[in-house]
Amino acid sequence: MSLPPDSLSAGSLSPDSPPSDSVPSDSLPTEDAGTGTASLAGGQLPRELRRLFLAAPWASALAPIAYGASTFFFALQVQLMEGEEGKVAGLAVVSTLAAVAAMVAQPVIGVLSDRTRSRFGARRPWMLVGGLIGSVALLTTGLTSSLAALTVCVMVIQFGLNAFQGPLAAVLPDRVPERFRGRYSTGAGLGTILGAAVGPLVGSLFAERITLGYQVLGGVVFLGIVLFVVFVPDRDNRGEPREPFSLRAFVTAFWVNPVRHPDFFWGFLGRMLLFGGYYMLSTYNLYLAQQYIRLSLKEATDIVPLLGLVALPGIILATAIAGPLSDRIGRRKPPALIAGLLIAGGATIPLAMPTVAGLVVSNAIVGAGFGAFVAVDQALMSSVLPNAGDHGKDLGILNLAATLPGTIAPVAAGAVVTAFDSYAALYPVVGVVATLGALCILPIRSVR
Repeated sequence: MSLPPDSLSAGSLSPDSPPSDSVPSDSLPTEDAGTGTASLAGGQLPRELRRLFLAAPWASALAPIAYGASTFFFALQVQLMEGEEGKVAGLAVVSTLAAVAAMVAQPVIGVLSDRTRSRFGARRPWMLVGGLIGSVALLTTGLTSSLAALTVCVMVIQFGLNAFQGPLAAVLPDRVPERFRGRYSTGAGLGTILGAAVGPLVGSLFAERITLGYQVLGGVVFLGIVLFVVFVPDRDNRGEPREPFSLRAFVTAFWVNPVRHPDFFWGFLGRMLLFGGYYMLSTYNLYLAQQYIRLSLKEATDIVPLLGLVALPGIILATAIAGPLSDRIGRRKPPALIAGLLIAGGATIPLAMPTVAGLVVSNAIVGAGFGAFVAVDQALMSSVLPNAGDHGKDLGILNLAATLPGTIAPVAAGAVVTAFDSYAALYPVVGVVATLGALCILPIRSVR
């Protein structure tokens, strides 16, 4: 994984020779009081933000690529270890415990990064730590031969990559003015979507060489994180005040009062439901293709990764339109609501078309809706944060609503399949979940 060539200009972690576009605290455009718009005239991006905007899509793609490919590997490994009878329960066990690790990582690392003062800034040191943990775990997971060992490795992968994603997400409210957040969210969203689409494809390429696949993933992810940290500098923040570390800070890292901050609550719930519905389908696509569409394992492993690739043009188009459009019209909620309803509607198509063509159409529509939602989502969520001094912690909680569904979805999907004794039941359930997630956007008052 490499950054765009024009983003690789001089930059260094060296404190003795700070890069030319290091961002002092007073160099960013300020927001006009009471208007929520940047005081910077016109739509031109400030020079000190250009490298960040160029690199954000690449950095945002790293964890989704790892999640997508490794989830594909997990499903195959569990099926090989537990057999046809035990694969659903086995994958549910792995995913449940991985969800616990993810739940711990983001808020706790958020608290730590909010209080970190160093010559390299608050976020970059923790990005490196998370990337190192996650990459080493990826290298190890391919060597496992039991469900217990696989579960432990998956938990460490989730902890490490979530520890990277939390500080990365905090870069948006830390450094990007409101006026440009839709544009930044679009770039980061494109990276997320492309990573999620490429991940299963990478997984399919290494389906018969899983150990090598994990090694490639680990190397690419860590190299990409190092490149981002080196070439997107942050300011020296050692002179800034900070809250002291305390047990209370860690306890409250997992809590934002929904009564005092209802917009945060609705944002969290809507994001959780929409991401959850999406991942219930994408995580179970391999099993759905076998059990509902009646493909063989070989046919399913060949076709399922291509579903995302076929849907990619629509995803990219929807993502590229939604974010800038929300900036232009000054409204985040309508594009997000429409995107959520697209996910809900697309999810039910295979009920009427239980064929490979039905899967293709469904994935195209669901993917376009998800792409449009992700493009607006980060900008929308950055506007419901309760406290300016706790961006890392609060975004850590909000990011749980995006990352936990990737690990909880197999559990929820498995429960639906077991309860109804039917894989087809997933489709209407996902439609209802996504519809509820879209409707959760409406009560948010701090965002138009």
